[in-house]
Amino acid sequence: MTERVLVAWSGGKDSALALHKIKESDGYAVAGLLTTVTEDYERISMHGVRLDLLKRQAARLGYPLEMVFIPKECCDEDYDTRMRESLERWYDEGVRSVVFGDLYLADIRDYREKNLEKASMKGIFPLWGSDTHSLALRFIELGFKAVLTCVDGTVLGKDYAGREYDRNFLEKLPESVDPCGENGEFHTFVYDGPIFKKGIDMSVGRVVLRDNRFYFCDFLEKGMVESG
Repeated sequence: MTERVLVAWSGGKDSALALHKIKESDGYAVAGLLTTVTEDYERISMHGVRLDLLKRQAARLGYPLEMVFIPKECCDEDYDTRMRESLERWYDEGVRSVVFGDLYLADIRDYREKNLEKASMKGIFPLWGSDTHSLALRFIELGFKAVLTCVDGTVLGKDYAGREYDRNFLEKLPESVDPCGENGEFHTFVYDGPIFKKGIDMSVGRVVLRDNRFYFCDFLEKGMVESG
């Protein structure tokens, strides 16, 4: 029997790999993509990607997009409430599991599983325990294409924001930085790959510093006008 699942979707490489693995697994059917969006900025939370690109990405993947809007100064209670409301709607439609692209941070996994329990759901972690260097190379070998949308300025310089996530990037990455950015060193946006019906043609926008720490690179689909 095929189980309908949601995929926790950041727009980045780990969620793309998790989706790819679930699609290849027997017994699962993807019901939709679940994304947290910062309502004040109208961008993917933490990754800083515009809603227009997120919606285009979901369309090119061919799945419904469920957006959970949260304020920029969101406390845990607010986040939990809004997420649970979304999960409960999907539960009513027969979905009982959510797929995550987490790799090895046990506290994050524990937090997710406890929140899912409140909605009588469970988590699926298809990439859990993977060697991150091997996983990074696998992502590239499969033909995925991604760019760095955000970097933590305490571990990487401004010039990393906007780079392609490719072999050249991995070769020059400091040894202290996880090649998958699992500790929050950087975030990505996937614009093409084996799970896409068609890639997204993008142009690079401005790089801005926020919170005196994080460098965000704006990306626009070709034809879009940069603003804000």
